[in-house]
Amino acid sequence: MKAKTLGIVLLLLMLIGGTTACASKDSSGKQVNDAADAKKALRNAARASLESLYASTPQARELQKKSVAILVFPDILRAGLIVGASGGKGVLFSPGGEVMGYYEAASLSFGLQAGAQDYSQAFFLMTPAAFEYLDSSNGWSIGVGPTVVVMDKGMAGDLSTTTLRSDVYTFIYGQEGLMAGVGLSGEKITKIEP
Repeated sequence: MKAKTLGIVLLLLMLIGGTTACASKDSSGKQVNDAADAKKALRNAARASLESLYASTPQARELQKKSVAILVFPDILRAGLIVGASGGKGVLFSPGGEVMGYYEAASLSFGLQAGAQDYSQAFFLMTPAAFEYLDSSNGWSIGVGPTVVVMDKGMAGDLSTTTLRSDVYTFIYGQEGLMAGVGLSGEKITKIEP
């Protein structure tokens, strides 16, 4: 049983590592091998993903106007069979849309789970302290540091300037595939040079 579990963990890590180590694809699906082209493809995918969120959840655009920075992961892959893993690359934007850095998200989880899923995630950093923590920490483990609130459509509809009290608001959207539940437990975000 131990060998089987270890094999599954290694397979999942290879899947996740493969999504971050392989060449990227541009918006047309064409393989991109050059580092500059990969950065451009990631930026374009992150911008398109953020626009998709704004179109489906207009309250997210209101958060953008009040945020210090927005971290967008356009394509996170999550897979699991008892042991699960997820990962993807993202871009940190200023509220005006300028690129401020590149990041990687990864997590490992244990429990009753099976399947694979692809989704997008956007973090709206609302305070200078949240931005400084992300920028200066050697990898931000969700649950440590700034307070993070996961938004759903109902909560997003209740947002107002008087209810904005958390350091970070995050949206998980565009889910594709079959896997029960998506959360932030065990997720670590690290600054990278793609």
